[in-house]
Amino acid sequence: MAGGDENMGDKLEAPPDFDGPTSRRRFTDVLCTLLLWCMWISMTGLGIYAVQNGDYRLILYPLDYDGNICGTDYGDIDMTDYPYLYYVNDYSGGVCVKECPTLENHTDPYTLVTYNGLFQVDGSYVTNNSIAVADYSVNNDTLTCTDELCYPNNDPVQSFKSDGVSGGKGFAYYALDTYEVMWRCVFKDNATDTLDAIVNPNGDEFAADVVDMATDMNENIKQGYDFWHNLFGDLWVSRYFILGLGFGAPLVVGFFYAFMLRIPGVLPIMVWVSILGTIAIVFAGAWYAGDTAKQWKAADPPIYTEQEINVATYGSYALYALGGLLVLLFLFMRKRIALAMGCVKETSKAIMKMPLIILFPVLQGLGFMLFMIAWTVYAVNLASMGTLKTQSFAAGNIQITVRYFEFSDFVKQCGWYMLFCFFWSGQFIIALGEIVFAMAVAKWYFARDKSRVGSLTVLSSITTSMWYHSGTAAFGALIIAIIKMIRAFISYLQKKADEMDSSIAKAILCCCQCCFYCLEKCMRFINKNAYIQTAIFGSSFCTSAKEAFFLILR
Repeated sequence: MAGGDENMGDKLEAPPDFDGPTSRRRFTDVLCTLLLWCMWISMTGLGIYAVQNGDYRLILYPLDYDGNICGTDYGDIDMTDYPYLYYVNDYSGGVCVKECPTLENHTDPYTLVTYNGLFQVDGSYVTNNSIAVADYSVNNDTLTCTDELCYPNNDPVQSFKSDGVSGGKGFAYYALDTYEVMWRCVFKDNATDTLDAIVNPNGDEFAADVVDMATDMNENIKQGYDFWHNLFGDLWVSRYFILGLGFGAPLVVGFFYAFMLRIPGVLPIMVWVSILGTIAIVFAGAWYAGDTAKQWKAADPPIYTEQEINVATYGSYALYALGGLLVLLFLFMRKRIALAMGCVKETSKAIMKMPLIILFPVLQGLGFMLFMIAWTVYAVNLASMGTLKTQSFAAGNIQITVRYFEFSDFVKQCGWYMLFCFFWSGQFIIALGEIVFAMAVAKWYFARDKSRVGSLTVLSSITTSMWYHSGTAAFGALIIAIIKMIRAFISYLQKKADEMDSSIAKAILCCCQCCFYCLEKCMRFINKNAYIQTAIFGSSFCTSAKEAFFLILR
């Protein structure tokens, strides 16, 4: 054991005149600071290049089947007056319309929205004003509906199976009631149900893939749009309640809670009542399951099967075993629990002495928000730097063409680099905050005269951490960012494995993902303790990480 202790490094002992974090500091991990700035400069250069060569409208606004951007003058046809996309097939092919159609009867099965405008047969009631489709007649190769192609014998059932509609894979589809989501016209459920009853009167499986495409493909967009739309609407309506109850009240409650924790006996009562309550709930569940199993077994005539009774019985045994393990676990860890309570109590004292420390996360959030504004502008413009391609699909005896964007290897590599910049910058902001917190609390804890410690201590910790130890925060953040990039690439490979339907590859990649997830958690733990060493002793990341690692082992 003695040899093992020696291998763990010298025991940390404070000098007799130790009075808190050292005042003799030097710049730590300067190389990482330079690398971080180089990353930001290169990201800005890449962003400027993307803004100059990309067009954010390609990402925000929908693309029709002919390569025009609805609501803009991008493409061969000026679509400024037609900002919405109405889907026609499940290949994401659609046409630009002036407004998303709203139909009182949910659907007009005798009106088709096609690549070349509306096609109507006897029985239709929709007018051209109801669904104003852009003029695509300038294209000589635009597919056009005829009775034979799209509506044989004026029969909706035959129309659905025709080459023009082709069950949602053609160049025409029925007029349906819709709602708008991010400039896309999404079919309403009652409209598709009504159409199902008309084109599928025999009750066969409804195979309208365009319905699945226009709803399922947009479901994530819809959920995101609904979320942000409702979020901002609710935020504006309840802005005073948010400022009062969401910001002011938690501050008051937090200070009150911190004050209560300083009262002798309050914290141990709260902690041990929670622990004993948890154990009591587990044992109560075990007793209830066992008693229920006995009642089921004694019932005459039997109500539950033997298998259900066994499940309840064995569940009772498992809960009793779990309760026993919890009792043993808390008994063995009682000293650790007492130590944790002591840390919480001291933290509450520090917060009461330095109330400004509670507002520091707001400063972190503002910094991250400024970064995200620039990063989002760069990323959106970069994502628009694709080449417009044409793809053809067979629909019966005709070919359906749609346009899509294909990205070069350079753009894809730039996308990965932008993701790395996001990871590194986000982790840097978190790491710098941990150093600031550690330094402020350490200054309060080790101060011989605590009356000299206050909110100014937080400000001095912020300036000291940013000036001397930004490199250390960048070093630790870089490690986490690299691990996150590896996990992101594994996720990309997992998606490819799903497409290939390779069970072996999916199993191996899943194991790799789990291993790197655990590695990330371990490194976060080591980094946090290394930041504490840096905050107190002013050492570099590697030295701090080594001391923190051996301190944890001891």
